[in-house]
Amino acid sequence: MSVSNIVLIGLVSLLVPASALDNGLAVTPSMGWLHWERFMCNTDCEADPQNCIREELFMEMADVMVKEGWKDAGYEFVCIDDCWPSHERDAQGRLQADPKRFPSGIKKLADYVHAKGLKLGIYADVGTRTCAGYPGTLGYYDIDAKTFADWGVDLLKFDGCFMPDWHQLGEGYMNMSRALNQTGRSIVYSCEWPLYEWQHQQPDYEAIRKTCNHWRNYGDIYDQWTSVKSILDWTADHQKILVPVAGPGGWNDPDMLIIGNFGLSHDQQQTQMALWAIMAAPLLMSNDLRNICPKAKELLQNKQIIAINQDPLGKQGHRTLKGDSFEVWERPLSGNRLAVAVMNRQEIGGPRRFIISVATLPSWQLCDPKCNVTQILPVYQEMGVQNLFSEVMVQVNPTGTTLLTVSPIKSNPHDTL
Repeated sequence: MSVSNIVLIGLVSLLVPASALDNGLAVTPSMGWLHWERFMCNTDCEADPQNCIREELFMEMADVMVKEGWKDAGYEFVCIDDCWPSHERDAQGRLQADPKRFPSGIKKLADYVHAKGLKLGIYADVGTRTCAGYPGTLGYYDIDAKTFADWGVDLLKFDGCFMPDWHQLGEGYMNMSRALNQTGRSIVYSCEWPLYEWQHQQPDYEAIRKTCNHWRNYGDIYDQWTSVKSILDWTADHQKILVPVAGPGGWNDPDMLIIGNFGLSHDQQQTQMALWAIMAAPLLMSNDLRNICPKAKELLQNKQIIAINQDPLGKQGHRTLKGDSFEVWERPLSGNRLAVAVMNRQEIGGPRRFIISVATLPSWQLCDPKCNVTQILPVYQEMGVQNLFSEVMVQVNPTGTTLLTVSPIKSNPHDTL
């Protein structure tokens, strides 16, 4: 393909990340399962007991995560989203679980999850009400943090609905961060501060990184390809702001993995998995693990993709090329390696050829003198030893992604003797 109609995007200057929230958590992006996108606010347990938000749903997911290899693959959090609480606080002002749907209480549920070697996540809101209208935490930061710690909660997703004055968002999120740390319990803190502040002004990401372990920037994901595309487009458009602030202890969160649901083709599911790994995103699945197709399960448990996502260097990747309906995203990895995702944005026709070379991929310089290239998606394939002047051709399906790793081979001085 011609390079003339391709736009090479200058590498984002990776600044030294702002100091992270000092709670020792989320050194790599969090991995687990979250109920919202798939199960939403289904509270009708009489009509739909299999899919309503009740304690059995989370116990069954924990069972499956252990039995079906999810825990072994690295998925450790079982996360409750909105619609779990009673509509009223108790006499002491504490949140309480809905007594019909969570009769054993959250503490017992946490004990059940912990006995499986997993961790429990829960949901609350910085404002007066949650997004679904349940009691919010405004004015109750300390008591709610203590309640969650007493219950044995390991992660808090803290939403941003119904804040009377958006100027108070930052103060609210910082107050909850302080309250969680003061409990003495290790609780991963997942914020939505920037998502709600972008509507008014560019958020202060240095402050956000000092406050939260990961943070949502953009609207909720839906079970459709246009939703995945819009998240990728927004992230690429703002990557000069987002990439430098990500790193161990604090991550940009593009929202849940919807792999294994209804709205994406297999190629599109591969694209989401590949790009979420490149973006160093939390991998929080929202699907029904009790009933998931083998291909989706294999993709979500792919060890090579998870290794990219969890790479200890902790640098978020970014889009480096856009043109001719292709995009190239790159992520630097430990050991001076590189992950490369080539996405075909065309939604018509068949597979298209893309040539990877020093012309289309300036980072190919790491192949001087030699490198080893491995294709991970769409299927695993060793592509052999390459050099600075190699041209590697990949075929990319419409809306699909080819994911590669490039590993430099150090020259051996004896080779020249």
